[in-house]
Amino acid sequence: MTATQKIERSAEEIKSSAAHMARDTAQMEMAADRRTELAADRTVFAAERTYAAWVRTGLVSLASGIGAKSLLSHVLPGWLIGLTGSVLVLFSAFCFGAAVWRQLRPGPPPPEPDARQLPAPLLLLVNGFLVLVALASLVGIWFTRAN
Repeated sequence: MTATQKIERSAEEIKSSAAHMARDTAQMEMAADRRTELAADRTVFAAERTYAAWVRTGLVSLASGIGAKSLLSHVLPGWLIGLTGSVLVLFSAFCFGAAVWRQLRPGPPPPEPDARQLPAPLLLLVNGFLVLVALASLVGIWFTRAN
């Protein structure tokens, strides 16, 4: 084999290697893009779990605040029962507001996810209603008599 043939063969191997490298690079970029999209979906689902946790905490606090008046009526003075119920109900209203705030302001934007996010108007409507229920419960705690 002559030097010219060796050089030609070497050039062909380099071209073949470059083609393989270009194909492999494209596949790796596609895989990385897909992983990024999946990470964005996980971020959306994590935000929804956080929203649900805030609402769940608010509902438990609301129920506890309402129940405090009935459960503690024969144990504590009336003013302390009212204060306990009020703190719990106000905390529930805070939780409902925090749930929407955290859902609508998640921080730096992730890549565009495939998963759909909860609509902001729906969040505002539902949690706004829950805040009104909490405030109505607060009025009930202060202005109704325990049995």
